[in-house]
Amino acid sequence: MAPRLPRVYVVRHGETEWSLSGQHTGTSDIPLTANGEKTVRELGKQIAGPGKLLCPQTISHVYLSPRKRAQRTFELLFESLNEDDHKYMCRHLQTTDDVREWDYGAYEGLTSEEIREKHDPDWDIWTKGCPDGESPDKMQERVDKVVHTVAKVHEEHWQKVKSGQRGDAGGEGGDVLIVTHGHFSKTFLTRWCKLPLKDGRIFVVDAGGVSVGGYQHHDLKEQSLLAMNLYAL
Repeated sequence: MAPRLPRVYVVRHGETEWSLSGQHTGTSDIPLTANGEKTVRELGKQIAGPGKLLCPQTISHVYLSPRKRAQRTFELLFESLNEDDHKYMCRHLQTTDDVREWDYGAYEGLTSEEIREKHDPDWDIWTKGCPDGESPDKMQERVDKVVHTVAKVHEEHWQKVKSGQRGDAGGEGGDVLIVTHGHFSKTFLTRWCKLPLKDGRIFVVDAGGVSVGGYQHHDLKEQSLLAMNLYAL
């Protein structure tokens, strides 16, 4: 069997009080709820570990939002790993603002309904963005940078596979894990699939949802969505 192409796993953080209420949570450092902690911990037992969906031996890069709800989600997902695998995952970890949530600016803490009632009845984040926060163009620019970074990791790994330096996607593999937020996840998946930013509204990414980006036809030029919102809590 031919070795598979590398993948990117995009995980939205677990449940928070504001994810339940629908309040926009960008820079606010909201913790997971008790239920969020419990369900992410159980999710980790199902999907994280050798031979599982999030396999430490195939993940060579981890990009983690600095918000504590994302940091805690990462911790809980890999809590049940043995010591060696846990050290391996942490060695590949990079906390970066590049994968933080959309900056909601003046709309921080408001629901979409409140924004339309109080500010703009026609508001749509995908076309209008957020005053004092990120515009759609700025969000796309930031996410496109991450898409490019992930694609480069994949390309470099695949060159090693083809040259015989790597037999497959395992062991220092080329898979990438991003633990992040709702709107970032939607934007990343949209741009990964080379769609216009406004098409992000068609994607659903719930708390704890896992999405998978990859390629069609064994071709690194054909970026595709392999799965979306798996294991949503």
